[in-house]
Amino acid sequence: MKNNILIIAILGALVAGSVLLGIEYGLLDNDPIIIQPNESATSKQPPVTILPTQPATEATDAQANAPFVAGNVFRDRLTDGSDGPEMVWIPAGGFRMGDIQHGGDDDEQPVHSVSVDRFALGKYELTVGEYLRFVKATGHHAPEWLEEGSQYHIKTGTSNYYKKMGAALTNENHPIVGISWYDATAYVKWLSEQTGHQYILPTEAQWEYAARAGTETKYWWGNDIGTNRANCYSCDDSFQYTAPVGSFAPNPFGLYDTAGNVWEWTCSKYTDKYTGKEQQCAESAGLFVVRSSSWDDDAGWARSAIRGWTLQADRKDGYGVRPARIR
Repeated sequence: MKNNILIIAILGALVAGSVLLGIEYGLLDNDPIIIQPNESATSKQPPVTILPTQPATEATDAQANAPFVAGNVFRDRLTDGSDGPEMVWIPAGGFRMGDIQHGGDDDEQPVHSVSVDRFALGKYELTVGEYLRFVKATGHHAPEWLEEGSQYHIKTGTSNYYKKMGAALTNENHPIVGISWYDATAYVKWLSEQTGHQYILPTEAQWEYAARAGTETKYWWGNDIGTNRANCYSCDDSFQYTAPVGSFAPNPFGLYDTAGNVWEWTCSKYTDKYTGKEQQCAESAGLFVVRSSSWDDDAGWARSAIRGWTLQADRKDGYGVRPARIR
């Protein structure tokens, strides 16, 4: 686990020198929450294009309603005229799911073939700015660090659990953390209502298919973690907590941060062996699957095959989401 040194636990250090995004979140009282401005998030690795899909293109309104083209990037329009998150069309295909390289956990077995229909997946993990717009619009589902009365509230709470993260927690271009399965599900339901398209949390199979992007190695770039490829405890990167989305090279499907940074909620029920549930969405379950791993985990947890699991209501400083669209 990364060193939990409290860099600056005082709230003033969290928001000092901040720039308001142009919208006043004002989520819990009349004093608006100030969100840090964007950090530079340039890729430190050369682009990778090894699959026969069209390279990712800039998002336009026309692309959202255009015929499906694998690799196209688009943003659906919300009812207020603003844009939803950037999405990438993922081609239909088949892959081997599970611990292909061996040496993983028992719950990554059996290795099995899965076919996946085309769908779209978030180009990035959902950001603080994107999620808080949803909270402001609905008045519900604040992340744990902005929940009124919570000991974890960064302004009024007594715990340093989230405060220690400083700007990495509140920067609009960092991934949202501190949300539960219920929160993530409410977000994609709202996105569906806003856009007229069907957004969901990805199934576990959709997630691994997209994260592997045609590869069968431990990580999409190979079997060694390397240097500065992802954000995790032993990834030899420069981030102590979350990294701004898009800080590292994308995988061959054009998706960023599919290894490390934050765990991403799926809609699939966890089972200790693959039984087919990984290809389905569940409305309730004892445990739900999370994928990707987080900034606080070792490199072994960032493998494409790794499976995390947790309760629906759990909210942690490494739990986030990446939306999917199936229609």
